[in-house]
Amino acid sequence: MFDNLSEKLDKALHVLKGHGQITEINVAETTKEVRRALLDADVNFKIAKEFTNRVKEKALGQNVLSSLQPGQLMVKIVKDELTALMGGDSEGINLSGNPSVILMSGLQGSGKTTFSGKLANFLKKKKSKNPLLVACDVYRPAAIDQLHVVGEQIGVPVYSDRDNNDPVAIAKAGIAKAKAEGHNVVIIDTAGRLAVDEKMMNEISDIHKAINPQETLFVVDSMTGQDAVNTAKAFNDVLNFDGVILTKLDGDTRGGAAISIKSVVNKPIKFIGTGEKMEAIDIFYPSRMADRILGMGDVVSLVERAQEQFDEEEARKIQKKIAKNKFGFDDFLGQIQQIKKMGNMKDLMGMIPGAGKALKGLDIDDDAFKHIEAIIYSMTPDERSNPSKLDASRKRRIAKGSGREVQEVNQLLKQFDQMSKMMKMMQGGGGKKMMQMMSGLGR
Repeated sequence: MFDNLSEKLDKALHVLKGHGQITEINVAETTKEVRRALLDADVNFKIAKEFTNRVKEKALGQNVLSSLQPGQLMVKIVKDELTALMGGDSEGINLSGNPSVILMSGLQGSGKTTFSGKLANFLKKKKSKNPLLVACDVYRPAAIDQLHVVGEQIGVPVYSDRDNNDPVAIAKAGIAKAKAEGHNVVIIDTAGRLAVDEKMMNEISDIHKAINPQETLFVVDSMTGQDAVNTAKAFNDVLNFDGVILTKLDGDTRGGAAISIKSVVNKPIKFIGTGEKMEAIDIFYPSRMADRILGMGDVVSLVERAQEQFDEEEARKIQKKIAKNKFGFDDFLGQIQQIKKMGNMKDLMGMIPGAGKALKGLDIDDDAFKHIEAIIYSMTPDERSNPSKLDASRKRRIAKGSGREVQEVNQLLKQFDQMSKMMKMMQGGGGKKMMQMMSGLGR
């Protein structure tokens, strides 16, 4: 996500490194490179120009701050301006109605139907809501089928009427069903088109007027760059929507839509899609995104994801096992499953400050643990509980069963042993011993 933009901004901001003070010349050189980086990311020329003019004005106005290095000062100014450009503060979703009606709009292929399911799952699990999905795409039977599959996957009911070709009537009937069955949120998935057309706009406008939703969201594929911004403007002129959803931010996106869409339509980005799983949905925080674009990571979001997967009861059980030296591979597998639930590995690694640059060009498998899991699953239950029993003969059998080399089995056992020792030291408060152990790991 934003890899190219991050790299080019990093190079642009390096212009000031080594300079003892901010001058008009080195600021002009830096802002020129920043503007070029934004244009390469498919940010609108006018927005990029206004952005760099503000950065330049602030930089020259703060040359009295001699306590900071020029490079550090410029990074802070660019971060603050990026945050402001993307909306400043995060904005929540309006759930005031009973039921709260959310209308989803967007072009075909933007990920609208999938995101309707992600949003329903988010509201069910994190907001304790009881959502109902309504299928109003009467043109693509596959869209109705897809919504039913998504609903079944997340345990959320779906209302559809395949014999009715009137999306307005279906939307109204879906809301009536929600009221009758006690659903407090209704998410209405509407038809998309391959391009903006009059018929499509009239239809979504008719639905909007008929149901008067608390929240109208525009779903846009972030990989389409400036085209996404233009489409958003066309939809906003008709619907006056409440917020934007950016999907496919885990792909090879240049980032232009995320950066400039707020300036064009003056509507906040409310959520982003970061993967294919139903849990791959994040509230959009402009400040955190600015940090990630500038290679500073996003530790807050990383901690929040970890906390969501944290099971207190399970943690207590693990602590007891560690204390009794009974922490085995079954427990290790449980820890791996918790990490996997946090999201795809490349996205998680990108949240660690400095990791983005270090990982550039590396292909991080979304299922990075599959080889480890294969080795562990090739062990017997007794071996998983008692790793000390793994002699040379057993290791050869496990390597053959998992399709790996004996060397990899030995490596996993060594890492597991080191990790177990460190966990026990941490539990016992042996900070000094743990630091000694960690310093010896790389030798």
